[in-house]
Amino acid sequence: MRLVWKSLDKMRCLRKRSTIPFLGFLITFLLFLNLYIEDGYVLEGDKRQLRETSVHPPSSDRYVHTFRDLSNFSGSINVTYRYLAGTPLNRKKYLTIGLSSVKRKRGNYLLETIKSIFDQSSYEELKEIVVVVHLADFDLVWCENLVQEITRKFAHHIIAGRLLVIQAPEEYYPSLDGLKRNYNDPDDRVRFRSKQNVDYAFLLNFCTNLSHFYMMLEDDVRCSRNFLTALKKVITSRDGSYWVMLEFSKLGYIGKLYHSRDLPRLAHFLLMFYQEMPCDWLLIHFRGLLAQKDVIRFKPSLFQHMGYYSSYKGAENKLKDDDFEEDSIDIPDNPPASLYTNINVFENYDATKAYSSVDEYFWGKPPSTGDFFVIVFNKSTKINKIKISTGSDDRQNDILHHGALEVGEKLVGTKKGKQCSSYITLGEFKNGNIEVQDVDHKIAFDIECVCIVVTASQKEWLIIRSISLWTTQPPSQ
Repeated sequence: MRLVWKSLDKMRCLRKRSTIPFLGFLITFLLFLNLYIEDGYVLEGDKRQLRETSVHPPSSDRYVHTFRDLSNFSGSINVTYRYLAGTPLNRKKYLTIGLSSVKRKRGNYLLETIKSIFDQSSYEELKEIVVVVHLADFDLVWCENLVQEITRKFAHHIIAGRLLVIQAPEEYYPSLDGLKRNYNDPDDRVRFRSKQNVDYAFLLNFCTNLSHFYMMLEDDVRCSRNFLTALKKVITSRDGSYWVMLEFSKLGYIGKLYHSRDLPRLAHFLLMFYQEMPCDWLLIHFRGLLAQKDVIRFKPSLFQHMGYYSSYKGAENKLKDDDFEEDSIDIPDNPPASLYTNINVFENYDATKAYSSVDEYFWGKPPSTGDFFVIVFNKSTKINKIKISTGSDDRQNDILHHGALEVGEKLVGTKKGKQCSSYITLGEFKNGNIEVQDVDHKIAFDIECVCIVVTASQKEWLIIRSISLWTTQPPSQ
């Protein structure tokens, strides 16, 4: 075992011309190693509150214990947290919202962010969330003053168990000196982003067993109204499909949703590679290693960056998510499905991209009368609304000039894949678009297929930009 770690240390010391291939090899090696190594140093994963440990290992031994921790990606990291405000409840909530905050040279948006989370949630939604703030600055006077402000403004949320403020003591942090300068970043930038990775790792570690799902936000964010309702709708719609990370904002580490069961592995992962690259880059590797190849992002965005000054040196940072909507609860469900078409596909603009939540689309060569594009659900479902858009801003004539929208039942297998044997027409496309409301009131059966049928040949190519479906939500119990 010592030889393995020695070889790893030598590898880390070698200067490589290409950091990414080396990092990919190292990550893969360590994950495979995790399948074989068991270590008693890691605490049991089902212990929600990390209790006091006896003696913290001296600085010279810290790295040995860190590597032992990371040999098992399923357990908690052994950290004794300071509870600065609030204590965890015994009951698991639906969602934990995690924030990590440090002292900024210019501006402070943490209080506004916390206020937005609570103000944009209904009374019923508040029962299902817990907000955890990790004050990750080593300036204890600053932390104490901020905790007093938080306690004064949000006392009733703290008492109700909806708000916790914690801190991981400085002695648990790995060395932040002499870090590797990947990408030719200046030393202070490397230190900032490396510490940020550890800040997030300790926050994730603490939140592991507080809820069923975990949402990461930054400390300068504004929320859309009833964002939890929108999140739950999306999660329900993806029941039965595999995912690691769902994204509800396209900016930074904002609006990233995980299963809480994955938090220990993500925490270990960030801690293992804390000095390699920024956290948002590491997240791409983590998602890929857990076999989610593509980004799964939903629009409109539920969270907006509102800060003007970065936590790094107070530099201006006026990035905005132009997909954000303040009253954005009408997110399509798009239930899990398989997609089939007999339209000739151009390059890699395949059928799944029209049904995807990301900025992609289906692009096919000129369709002929009778050509089809069909969505076959994994299980029959009730649909309330269907909205389909064709063409794009760049290619406004690549629309479906003549087409119909149908829904079907009685699924059968064919040589070309599964299809429904019985269809009902809902309407015709106009100017390349169609939207049908109250589908569940017009159709008596649970829908198994949604089909776009070309009713007249065209010379133009066809872009199907988006297919959006809203399922009928069951009544609240």
